[in-house]
Amino acid sequence: MDLWTLLGDTVVLLSACLLLGGIFSRFGQSPLVGYLLAGMLLGGPGSIHAVGSEHEIEAIAELGVALLLFSLGLEFSVERLKKLGIKPLLGGFAQVLLTIVIGAGAAFVFGLKATEAIAFGAMISLSSTAVVLRILMERSELEMPHGRNSLAVLLTQDMAVVPLALLMTLLAGGGGPLEVVTHVGKLLLMAGALVLGLFLLNKIAMLALGTLTLHRNRELTVIFAIVTGLGAAWAAHFAGVSPALGAFVAGMLLGSSAFATQIRADISSLRVVLLTLFFGAAGMVADPVWIIKHWHLVAGVTILLTVGKLAVIWAIFQVLGHTARVAAATGLCLAQIGEFAFVLGSIGRTNGVVSADVYALVVSVTIVSFFLCAFLVPRAPRFGNYVASLFGAEPPEAGDKRESEHAPDVVIIGFGPAGQIAARPFVDRNKRVIVIELNRDGIRRAQQLGFQGEIGDATQNDVLEHARLSHAKAVVITVPHHGSAMTILEHVRQLAPHAHIAVRSRYQQHTDDFIAAGAHVVIGDEEQIGKGLASHLRRWLHAHGGKMNRVESKPS
Repeated sequence: MDLWTLLGDTVVLLSACLLLGGIFSRFGQSPLVGYLLAGMLLGGPGSIHAVGSEHEIEAIAELGVALLLFSLGLEFSVERLKKLGIKPLLGGFAQVLLTIVIGAGAAFVFGLKATEAIAFGAMISLSSTAVVLRILMERSELEMPHGRNSLAVLLTQDMAVVPLALLMTLLAGGGGPLEVVTHVGKLLLMAGALVLGLFLLNKIAMLALGTLTLHRNRELTVIFAIVTGLGAAWAAHFAGVSPALGAFVAGMLLGSSAFATQIRADISSLRVVLLTLFFGAAGMVADPVWIIKHWHLVAGVTILLTVGKLAVIWAIFQVLGHTARVAAATGLCLAQIGEFAFVLGSIGRTNGVVSADVYALVVSVTIVSFFLCAFLVPRAPRFGNYVASLFGAEPPEAGDKRESEHAPDVVIIGFGPAGQIAARPFVDRNKRVIVIELNRDGIRRAQQLGFQGEIGDATQNDVLEHARLSHAKAVVITVPHHGSAMTILEHVRQLAPHAHIAVRSRYQQHTDDFIAAGAHVVIGDEEQIGKGLASHLRRWLHAHGGKMNRVESKPS
């Protein structure tokens, strides 16, 4: 494939995603629906064939899922992952097994052979990591109980991809028991070596970057982020493990580092582009003509699978002790077929386990469930509340309050001398204060005072969102540069319109600009310097004024 042909196809696909995504967004719907529709119309079977590089674009687009999991791993350090608890992970394994059994049983009843029925159950057992996590992250619901449950289940499903791929090979008669055990042992060994290698590389990199400051060496941290995220995905693929899972582990190891917040913001633009390509490429897999011809079959199977997965996940999390509200919301989030159905279906079709019609059906149902997912996931909390009302009023789980418990009372942006002086009233006051600063020395000083420090460029919206600024009661902006401070102020007004905002202005002439932009109080450096000088001179006059008068009265 010629490079310029691939580039042209990529631009055409992204342009169509931009147009259709914008249209759907304009009418209050998820832009993901537009991305999928753009792929269906432009490339693949049954389309207008305006894009011919679907396989190359699909390969590139898989990196978007890897970067999504990498940025998610930056949010979830090892300590935070432990807080998910064992129950959601057990729920994930139970969901995969139950869905395979129930799906295989139903497919067998409807006339599929035993091996093909089991393959069908395996393909429908996984949910969409890319769709669900993107929506939950956009809506800031990952810290809610249904968000944490969904994350744990999706991680378990990603871990199950390799065993399910082995299952597809076994169903085709591709190896005896000894060969299977050897293969599984090799995979576990490679996975352990991968985690250990990523851990050691992370430590070495942190030692190398630890002396740098982001405002002076910004490009090095950006390069470090891309090399780590994409390198971990490549290493995982080489080891025979899910690339997305490898990227998540790498992000999680970096999650406890001082650079995590800024790295997440720096890769956000590339992640958005690659994820958009992913959804466009996913749409190109479907055949709209086949879907239209078999619409009744596709619609029936989609409804059965959506309701069935919802019921299975709901029941599992009820058994694990969650309220009906949280269990139902988790079930609705995960009641779709995931993108790995394409991978498993391709393996099954190559090995002769899955027929062309069954593969076309699974692909079509997956695409349709993607469309439904864009509408259902945002309504999961409302659905959970509705279910709770049917079962009688339920008290929220303790986890429902976790978001507010971790939300800051005060956010201080910039922690130079001005920020440190401004922070004095909050020392030892039992207030949750988050400091955002590019200089590591400032972060170290903030942590010594008992504050939480985040290394990041506050002019980037992602950094402020990561700090949960939308929950802050007060925001202090001490950045000296007028343009940067104005950009930060505009972001703050959008994210936290209720917050009290105090801004430092280096020059008096900018005071009116900050007030007009929404600051409640502006303290000018020039004004404070003038007041300080005037106060000092008044004291000096009071102490020496009499002597000056006597000197002046002497005759010359």
